[in-house]
Amino acid sequence: MADPTTYRPAAGTIPTEPGVYKFRDAHGRVIYVGKAKNLRSRLTSYFADLVSLHPRTRQMVTTASSVEWTVVGTEVEALQLEYNWIKEFDPRFNVRYRDDKSYPVLAVTLNEEYPRLFVYRGPRRRGVRYFGPYSHAWAIRETVDLLTRVFPARTCSTGVFKRHRQIDRPCLLGYIDKCSAPCVERVTAEEHRAIVDDFCEFLAGRTDQMIRKLEREMSSAAEDLDFEKAARLRDDVAAMRRAMEKQAVVLGDGTDADVVAMVGDDLEVSVQVFHVRDGRVRGQRGWVVERSDDDSMGEQVAQFVTQFYGTQADLDASVQIDDDRLRGESIPREVLVPELPDEHEDLQQWLSDLRGSRVALRVPQRGDKKALFETVGRNASEALAQHKLRRAGDLTTRSAALTELQEGLGLDQAPLRIECIDISHVQGTDVVASLVVFEDGLPRKSDYRHYSIRAAAGDGRSDDVASIAEVTRRRFLRHRQDQETPAQPAVDPESGRPRKFAYPPNLFVVDGGAPQVHAAAAVLDELGVNDVAVVGLAKRLEEVWVPGDDEPVILPRTSEALFLLQRVRDEAHRFAITFHRSKRSKRMTESVLDGVPGLGRTRRTALVTHFGSVARLREATLEDISGVPGIGVATARAVREALAADVPAADAPVADPATADRVEEKTGD
Repeated sequence: MADPTTYRPAAGTIPTEPGVYKFRDAHGRVIYVGKAKNLRSRLTSYFADLVSLHPRTRQMVTTASSVEWTVVGTEVEALQLEYNWIKEFDPRFNVRYRDDKSYPVLAVTLNEEYPRLFVYRGPRRRGVRYFGPYSHAWAIRETVDLLTRVFPARTCSTGVFKRHRQIDRPCLLGYIDKCSAPCVERVTAEEHRAIVDDFCEFLAGRTDQMIRKLEREMSSAAEDLDFEKAARLRDDVAAMRRAMEKQAVVLGDGTDADVVAMVGDDLEVSVQVFHVRDGRVRGQRGWVVERSDDDSMGEQVAQFVTQFYGTQADLDASVQIDDDRLRGESIPREVLVPELPDEHEDLQQWLSDLRGSRVALRVPQRGDKKALFETVGRNASEALAQHKLRRAGDLTTRSAALTELQEGLGLDQAPLRIECIDISHVQGTDVVASLVVFEDGLPRKSDYRHYSIRAAAGDGRSDDVASIAEVTRRRFLRHRQDQETPAQPAVDPESGRPRKFAYPPNLFVVDGGAPQVHAAAAVLDELGVNDVAVVGLAKRLEEVWVPGDDEPVILPRTSEALFLLQRVRDEAHRFAITFHRSKRSKRMTESVLDGVPGLGRTRRTALVTHFGSVARLREATLEDISGVPGIGVATARAVREALAADVPAADAPVADPATADRVEEKTGD
């Protein structure tokens, strides 16, 4: 544990201007980012008596080994710089407002010739417009089911669309008029896009205008005695009204606002947000995060607003929204919060710049907005209570597992960072390795790595040992090289980003027994790495092997420490198998296409990427193959001939699937 006085800046050297500061640990990693109106006043508070500091702040300052700062001109600049640094460095001690679950959204693929509507979870894509988030996927499906009667847009996948295009027959939705069937050219691409545009307009809140338009058309059809059309329009209006009823009006006058409530204790804070668009609740999100300091409610509001809406603006930018009406749509005209931060005027200006028009940040005082705010607050309280019940055992279990590992393996400190490697191959071919990282007992997937083994592989357990030695050398050679860098070894001088493997783990786990452990330990001794503990976990009896010991360490079967090691080992195994399968599939695909005239490495890669597998490539028509960029008709014909010649004979023996699975998932013990 470091002493904060050893890196405390000299008196008078800290400026009094506004700015952003970073705390770094002994390996150069940024572990905390903050902003301040007065840098001297703020930073001095971190070097007070340790007893008086918040527990998380105390842990941060004792983990850090240096502090640095950047002076900016205004507090708005400080807000933007703080957000950028938190996003770039992902500091361990900063509160990160990540969703407590993956919320589904309704995606509309405007980047396709025939846009598609579907339920989606995951990162935003360019050219796709999103509506939501919704609390449940079934809510999206119900809405789409109602609205496709009025807006018969395509909802099928690309494969289904192509198949029905080939057979020239629409699917069931096309027959019951819930899809305009662009697959069989019942409507043109322009007509289908107009349907999708109307659908998006309706979901964006322009509902009254569309209903009035349909009612005028209905009246006109009735006057012309076209009663069938009038009845159909009447049913369409009813469907639109039913879709609107599922989103009850909570605020009048078409209010466009986000209602934010925060409820917490000394350790954690629950945040709930209701997204109100056109007076209706269109979505809800929730977070439960650890408190990083004795921050007031206003300071917590400022942290949340900066991170949440900065992320929303990045998402809007990532999908390249060109329509001025839609740019900044995820940032509302009004944000209702429990308490205004001191810099609320700067926050308002920053939000207004992101949206492109004025945004109000205020506390609801009376009326419907106050009542809705109280409802959101009750949701936040309930979420915190449920989180406490759900997480209490998990937090206790992880702490117990790390403590048991420290005691059972005789480590100097609890292994807060654990790395594990695993080898995967099929009878010595396509040898790959995985490296997974667990921090504080939880997987840190952004730090996962996989390796293609360069060493020659034959058969026998010795090849697994050589592969483990190679991976260990490659991983810690990077660490040693970065240690020898004179200034800030954990930061890339060109990009300014942290080198995630410039610092060592507390515990390095290999999947295997004594030979594998000794191979890894020998590499660490060769590289002069003496601050990393190495163990091996053998599958046969779940024995823990330590270098230099003739007998393994036997952890109790009910030990939380053993469960943690098993989770780490199984995750490394899963990650290795996934990479191995993708590499083998790519090799097999390229071997089939090897030697095709006019098909070089670049074009083979384009084909593999476009179709995804050899099986799908075999099913593709000549037109499908020639439609891939860079593939002409002559080359497509040569590909088809090569694939036809490579089809196995009908009487060829088929391997036992069970045996094949066992061979495929062979990994080194």
